Order: sequence, then structure tokens, then C-alpha cells
Amino acid sequence: MEQTGKTILLVDDDLTLLEMYEDRLKAEGFTIVQAKNGEEALNKAREIKPALVILDVMMPKVNGFDVLKNLRGDVEFKDIPIIMLTALIQDVDRAQGKKLGATDYIVKSETMPGEVIAKIKKALGE
Repeated sequence: MEQTGKTILLVDDDLTLLEMYEDRLKAEGFTIVQAKNGEEALNKAREIKPALVILDVMMPKVNGFDVLKNLRGDVEFKDIPIIMLTALIQDVDRAQGKKLGATDYIVKSETMPGEVIAKIKKALGE
């Protein structure tokens, strides 16, 4: 089943969402590593060097915008696609994500999982 073997770091404190996306992405041939908060995300990102990061904004310890800023400030992560997947629908949040270097900004309530998978593949150039 493993087609790409590309590793995706999936960061969200919503366990139901984590499991659902992990199942969907594994079915597409991706390897998934989960992080449940921003601090864990930064540690795991440096440890595994993922092909792509899916990042929630509102999380305990370190929020997604700070994780994004931190990763984009690291030369190793400047070219890795980072997709914000969040409940925040305000234009100001979207603008903040883009300004900090998000590859894409997806609002959970406005996007079906299949569309998210398509955006992930597009970000990875598939």
C-alpha cells in the first residue's frame, strides 16, 4: 500500500480529528507522526524531518502560529510545506498564517477531508 512513504507530521489537540486524518492519510500511502501540542510538534519535526506539516492553531503550550514562525525561522524547514488546518475563520488569522509562511490555510468547518487530502498532495507536488 505504501506508495510515497512520505512522512506527514499531523499536529492537533483534537484526538478525534487526529485519528480520522491519520486513517485517511495512511490509506493514501503516507506515514503519519502525531503531535498533540506545539511543543511536541517542534520536537518531533526536528527529529523526523517530515515532508509536510499539518498544523492546528489553537493548542496548549505553544500555538500553531508560534510553531509555524519557529519552523520557518529554521533553515531546515524553510521549504517544507506547512498547512494550517484550523477552526479559526477570521481573515486576520488567515493573513497571519500567510505572513508567517503557511503554504495553505484550511478552515476545518469549511473543508471536507477529501479536499484536505487533495491540498496535501498538491503541496507535495503529487
